Amino acid sequence: MILAIDIGNTNIVVGCIDREKIYFVERLSTVRTKTELEYAIDLKTVLDIYHIKGQEIEGCIISSVVPQITNVARLAAEKILKKDVMVVGPGLKTGLNIMLDNPSEMGADRVADAVAAMTFYPVPLVIVDMGTATTVSVVDEKKRFMGGMILPGVRVSLDALTARASQLSGISIEEPKRLIGRNTVDCMKSGILYGNAAAVDGIVDRIEEYLGQDVTVIATGGMSKKIIPHCKREMIWDADLLLKGLLVIYEKNRS
Repeated sequence: MILAIDIGNTNIVVGCIDREKIYFVERLSTVRTKTELEYAIDLKTVLDIYHIKGQEIEGCIISSVVPQITNVARLAAEKILKKDVMVVGPGLKTGLNIMLDNPSEMGADRVADAVAAMTFYPVPLVIVDMGTATTVSVVDEKKRFMGGMILPGVRVSLDALTARASQLSGISIEEPKRLIGRNTVDCMKSGILYGNAAAVDGIVDRIEEYLGQDVTVIATGGMSKKIIPHCKREMIWDADLLLKGLLVIYEKNRS
């Protein structure tokens, strides 16, 4: 069993995983001002809740898109586990051939997603990761990471809409009573849900047209569970894709 940590802009996902099962997945708020000790207490609390002791954990791996927290979280995990912690980045073997202009620009979360997807699902494939941003990643039939798209996330779009329009108040992201809204709140819910679903459908259609072949579509990320059911395309929903990718990368680099 390993401890896998993904540091995102909004949440930090923490989970214990091995080849047999995922023992738990929890989310902590990403707080850039927290100290090493405060994050260590957070991790210790989560492990205690699930009655997992540090000596039961073989190792730990971190992916992060928040550089100012990465080292703090690494030191916090090492304080709890008394073991060295891997951080996804240059120097770690991933098995992923990245075809970007500047591979170092690629976020560690997208690396982990792609490694898991090409390990467990047929290529070519498209990964739709719906978090703070919605990222679309393309892996071709030769298991090369070709690139993708980045667009505003569901919550970011909704927050921007409510912040800029004085007559629109904040709403929860849930299915409206009907497709065509009859009041402001339902209009907003319908626009956000079906607008994002249509965007995902349309992007995947264009990718298939560009590649000239069908693709496997895997959806993941915190907002995907709300949006993907409204898509017309068939998609595989894998909420734990990133943690699976971190496990694969950990095993490739285990000494």
